[in-house]
Parts: sequence; C-alpha cells; structure tokens
Amino acid sequence: MDNNQLEKYIGALCNYESNRPFDSQLELQTEGNLEVFFSPFEYVNEQAKIVLVGISPGATQANNANVCARNLIRNGETLEAVSKAAKATGSFSGALRNNLVSLLDHVLINQRLGIRSCDLLFGEYSHLLHSTSVFRYPTLLNGKPISSAKKALKSHLLKDMIDTCLAKECRQLPDSAFYVPMGQGVDEVLLYLCDNGVLRREQVLIGLPHPSGANAERISYFLGKKERERLSDKTNPDKIDAAKYNLLSQLRTA
Repeated sequence: MDNNQLEKYIGALCNYESNRPFDSQLELQTEGNLEVFFSPFEYVNEQAKIVLVGISPGATQANNANVCARNLIRNGETLEAVSKAAKATGSFSGALRNNLVSLLDHVLINQRLGIRSCDLLFGEYSHLLHSTSVFRYPTLLNGKPISSAKKALKSHLLKDMIDTCLAKECRQLPDSAFYVPMGQGVDEVLLYLCDNGVLRREQVLIGLPHPSGANAERISYFLGKKERERLSDKTNPDKIDAAKYNLLSQLRTA
C-alpha cells in the first residue's frame, strides 16, 4: 500500500461532509469483509521518544481529522501543514489519558524521558510523543470499525498495511523510542516487527493494562491502589503481577 495518500485525496477531503468518514470517495482498498478508508493520519513526529500504538483510527478520530484537513485545505494551507494538524486532532483525552499517564508514570517512563509527568506529553512536551495505529487508515471489518489486531498477519491487506505503512513509520522514529501497545493484538504485531528487525524487543513495553475506563480494576491493581483480596473474579492478579515484573525488569535493563 502506498505510504503517502494525502495528495491523491485532497479533492475528496476538500468536499468532505462531516460525520461521513466511511464515504465511498475515501475508500482506499477492500479485501473480502475488510474495507480501508483514507483519513490523514500520515504525519510522523520524528523527534518522538514514546510511541502510543492503537489498532486503527475510529470513526470519531477519522471524522475529526477529515474536518480539520478540509478546513485547512480550503484555507490554502500546505500539504505538510494539513497532515500535521489533522494527525494532532486524535489526541487522547478524558479518563483514557488520565489512566495512561498514571500507568506510564508508575513505571517511571516520565523519568526516562526527563519530565515531571507523562501528562506533559499532551502539552509542553508533545514533541516527545507520537501516536499511531497498527492499521494506519480507518479500517472496517464486517461494516464496523475493526476492534482487534489479532488476525492482522493472516490478511494480505492488513499485513501489507503493517509491512509498508507501520514498518516505514517505525524506521523514521528514533531507535531509542519506546512503543506502548494499546489494544488487543497490538503487542503481537510489534513483536512481529521485532522479529523482522524493524524494532528491538527492549523498545516494546508489553505489560501495561489498557488505559480504558472499562479496565479500571486491573489498572487500580497494577498501580497498587486495590488489594488482591478485594479483586473480582474477572481480574487475574497473578497475570498482572507477572506482566508488571517483566516490564519493570525490561525497563531496568533497557
């Protein structure tokens, strides 16, 4: 898949109707029950020291990026300005950001970055942060936003997006950058990139609970805010303890 599609879709973005991120004019590619649509998520922050890796831009993210791009294109901005600004619209917010910051600070990523707290990554130190996805462009599975990357390597279309878009993106980033997988199967994709020499294993921070508000109990236990005896049956403390131990051991030697 072509790594840079923005110029091709300038016309479609200029005429973009809000809340229609999966419009046929933006369709990039299809394969069986998979559909991929263009949205301007191509900008790469080459100064980044920490990389948040999700599964795929969702409908809200894509719409926000498309609207931002549309307005800038109509104002005569350059492709570079459009790409950078549109990508920035997908910043994490609310409970997700708060949980993410707490988890990163808990394992002392803020100290590794030389900042007071990882909350500053969303403000003063945003130049240290890069957000991306296993599937760069909004992807639908059976008509709905794809919610897992577990079968990414079994689909020609999805694997191609990883081998071209994501792999090239990783090569543009510093060798010292840490990667935080966020979502089902994302860690497996990053390990695949390690196996293929794109990343080093010590760069991939596997073990942090997903920062979603729906994961509150696991997050609380990981952060030491909830005792083992008070956990529900849905939470496996041994699994969390093992993941945390391995992650902390990795960070001590990285």
